[in-house]
Amino acid sequence: MSDQKNRRVQVEVLGRRISNTIQDHKEGSRPEPSEATQLLEKSQHAIPKHVASNKSSDEVHLEEPKTPLSASAPRLLPRSTEKCLEKGEGPPSDDDEIATLLASKAPFIHRIGLCAYEISPGHVKGQQAPAKFFASPPLLRLVIDELTTGSPGSFTAAAQQLCNVATLPGILGPSIGMPDIHSGYGFAIGNVAAFDARPGSKGVVSPGGVGFDINCGVRVLRTSLHSDQVKGRIRENLAQALEELIPVGIGEAGAIKLTIAELDKVLRYGMAYTEEKGISWPEDRLVCEELGCFQKADPKKVSERAKKRGCPQAGSLGSGNHYVEVQAVDTIYDAEAANSMGITRKGQVLVMIHTGSRGLGHQIATDALAICDEYRAKHKIKLVDRQLAYVPIHSPEGQDYLLAMGAAANFAFVNRSVIAHQVRLAFERTFHKDARTDLDMHMIYDVSHNVAKFEEHEIDGRKKIPVLVHRKGATRAFPAHHPDVSEKYESIGQPVLIGGSMGTASYVLVGTEVAMQESFGSTCHGAGRALSRSKALKTLESGNIMDALHAQGVVVKVASKHLISEEAPASYKDVDAVADTCEIAGISKRVARLVPLAVVKG
Repeated sequence: MSDQKNRRVQVEVLGRRISNTIQDHKEGSRPEPSEATQLLEKSQHAIPKHVASNKSSDEVHLEEPKTPLSASAPRLLPRSTEKCLEKGEGPPSDDDEIATLLASKAPFIHRIGLCAYEISPGHVKGQQAPAKFFASPPLLRLVIDELTTGSPGSFTAAAQQLCNVATLPGILGPSIGMPDIHSGYGFAIGNVAAFDARPGSKGVVSPGGVGFDINCGVRVLRTSLHSDQVKGRIRENLAQALEELIPVGIGEAGAIKLTIAELDKVLRYGMAYTEEKGISWPEDRLVCEELGCFQKADPKKVSERAKKRGCPQAGSLGSGNHYVEVQAVDTIYDAEAANSMGITRKGQVLVMIHTGSRGLGHQIATDALAICDEYRAKHKIKLVDRQLAYVPIHSPEGQDYLLAMGAAANFAFVNRSVIAHQVRLAFERTFHKDARTDLDMHMIYDVSHNVAKFEEHEIDGRKKIPVLVHRKGATRAFPAHHPDVSEKYESIGQPVLIGGSMGTASYVLVGTEVAMQESFGSTCHGAGRALSRSKALKTLESGNIMDALHAQGVVVKVASKHLISEEAPASYKDVDAVADTCEIAGISKRVARLVPLAVVKG
């Protein structure tokens, strides 16, 4: 039995431990709604009767688009890049200008590839390993600007943070930055680092390398709809239904409220809980990272305060850059991989969900950082940055954090599952069609970009050894035939889901073998901030942004006006440049480009 099949059996056993009443569902049948309906009817966010009624006089008739669109695009890279590569040259850039830029402003940064750069050990006192990052020329300039003028927020510049992480005990290989890197708490957002996890090793776990929003991640659902069928009043009605069904904003209660006992099941079993309740479909977790459940999770390691924050928040987006976005396929780069995912044509409507573990995950991170700081003081550990506080992986404190982190990750899977249920319900109410049999709203994939995971990787070409890979604002990107890739995607590689910013494109990618050698099987997670939230509020006018989005035909529903400026496209890096850089570097491969139709944000 393969590792993946064995893993799937283990998760199914976990699900059965919750209840002996889990019913088998055949493909094409609709899950029993009773218990899910009872849970969701308690929500204050139920759709009003005039929206929910299937007897509306404005019944929607789904018409196929008049002109069929091609489902493939032969161009894998920008045309200018293809021409340069055909000549054996690097990507289009002024190499002399880059050399001058590095020599004058950052002579410690060395170019080591088409779009790869390195800072040698010793740049920061105690730096044991190199810091490496991937960037196109425009993205490199942003990294240099941050070093010379200050980070977008109140943190140390991202390139400096990469070096700081390389001072931590037990680091193996370089501290790596993705093309969307920007400064964050301790670790940069977009930072990947692996630590020795062998028994008796010096490897550490640092909560700052996971982030406060544990298992913040992305889920994508496909549909059978074409964008021509989701426009005008229909698009407005769909956005309104999504807004009414899905709670958004800071501290907002979720679509369901859990008791402590129910929450403990969520923390332990993840998506097996939502499957039992009829909230998620049985096949959903088969296309989810870790099959929707971190096995190393213990509710007993989660504080009561964290649980109190989590009980009311299942099925809520939260605030900031979290969103539900209705999207259309703009370009298909790899038809074979796209078809494997059920992406079959340009104009096809997909739905992207981006959120994480909400207040529960934040509290777990806060609790862990306090313990790490106590450990630092007790053992008189000197850090280049106190935000890099850590504990040894195999210490009691390290094991406790990892078990609590796994529990938070399971909560995040459930959170996205409840939201996916609400999304399916919103589509059913808007189009008066069944989400499964008529609208084909199956899950393409669900993947985290804030987590630490035990994996095996080759270090310096040696035999694979166990490491703890921290991915903060970075996505796992395993290649075809890797044992941890879902069976459905074994032949194409693990799907990677990359969100853009409000009004810009998003991407579906797949992992590659190169990523295993260059980035511990990791790639980018989004566009990455270019402006701090405070600077965006000062420099970007919300009215102008809304006018531009309206001109694009994008329907926007936001919980507060300031979010329009904070989350404007100009606040972020160019997501197309980020995706291009990942492909040129070889750490992931583009499958499809998606553009927004409607977005709901907190």
